[in-house]
Amino acid sequence: MPHPNDPKLRSFIDVDATSDFPIQNLPYGVFSSKDGLAPRVGVAIGNYVLDLWELEQDSRLDVGALGVFAGPTLNAFMALGPKVWSQTRARISELLRHDNPELRDNSELRSRALVPMANVKLYLPIAVAGYTDFYSSREHATNVGVMFRGKDNALQPNWLHMPIGYNGRASTVVVSGTKVRRPRGQLKPPTAEVPSFGACKRLDFELEMGFVVGQPSKMGEMLTESQAEEMIFGFVILNDWSARDIQQWEYVPLGPFQGKAFGTSISPWIVTREALEPFRVHGPAQDPAPLPYLKQAQANNYDLQLDVGLRTPAMNEAMRISRTNFKYMYWSSVQQLVHHASSGCAMNVGDVLGSGTISGPDKDARGSLLEISWNGTEPIELPGGAKRTFLEDGDSLVMRGWCQGDGYRVGFGEVEGTILPAE
Repeated sequence: MPHPNDPKLRSFIDVDATSDFPIQNLPYGVFSSKDGLAPRVGVAIGNYVLDLWELEQDSRLDVGALGVFAGPTLNAFMALGPKVWSQTRARISELLRHDNPELRDNSELRSRALVPMANVKLYLPIAVAGYTDFYSSREHATNVGVMFRGKDNALQPNWLHMPIGYNGRASTVVVSGTKVRRPRGQLKPPTAEVPSFGACKRLDFELEMGFVVGQPSKMGEMLTESQAEEMIFGFVILNDWSARDIQQWEYVPLGPFQGKAFGTSISPWIVTREALEPFRVHGPAQDPAPLPYLKQAQANNYDLQLDVGLRTPAMNEAMRISRTNFKYMYWSSVQQLVHHASSGCAMNVGDVLGSGTISGPDKDARGSLLEISWNGTEPIELPGGAKRTFLEDGDSLVMRGWCQGDGYRVGFGEVEGTILPAE
């Protein structure tokens, strides 16, 4: 049987070469459709969602545990482990192949199991157990450091020795399309003598990738590189919305809190680690060498292109304001997970870990408005004469990501969010 990543594979479903969802991808999500059934697990293929619950009911798909695809999250499926993940993806690929009549020629099953993407509603695909955000792009950390501490003191002394992160709020991780209300909090501009309470005036986005932990680790135990890799179920695009003025006043001495807690948006489709395997690359050279527990024996970064578009209420289409690549990350996802567990911290099925803002070496590859507008001093010029330094009410952010193969792409769809006024 061909491997599901074989670039020569074709589905009996017509999939355009520019689609995010060819047979080589098969990302998981949770959806409902106009048939009135409750949210359940599906896989994206071209312009359709393949209903895994229908395949399970028809005895075409067996993962050894009944009902895992009938629920409103992927957690029960993820808990079955990497061997089942791989076997399931291979079976789905087999069912969708152009030369397999099993589903292709069964018109009744096909009509039940293949739902047009235009007819579905997508949900948060997992029950988020915990959320941690990292700060792992050297370019981003350097840009921010130069702005606030000067060129000679851009990186803090610990930054080159470990992945820096903080524990965020799982309760406000939401799926693409969820509107985000402008947060309120304590504000103290440099010119003010005392703080005040009010709506954020410097609202920003952060372009990130998130990965989903699909297997638990025990409290008190460390992880090896290979163990951490096996625990990663897949990846999503992640927008960690940021209130820069709230954060600036609160972050000393304990770091981000309310400036980050109000909303984190993720894309609805989880692209599996296995689907990204052909796009592995080595990350930047790490100097000084990491401590032994953080050393990597293999390439753990991915050649994954990322776009950010901004749309104001007066615009019909989003204008691209950033293009970068996940391969630039100094600390890999595997290193982040190894470090997270190194103290003995237990990891759970459904944990989400954000990469931190992804910025590249060029000016047009910056992953936040803080960097793009250089702390508000260089406004973005938009169609119709509009300008932006930070986000205004009614603005929408659209992030997209994909890995480019030979004649196909493995993509993530998009994560979109629109800013509502503060209450």
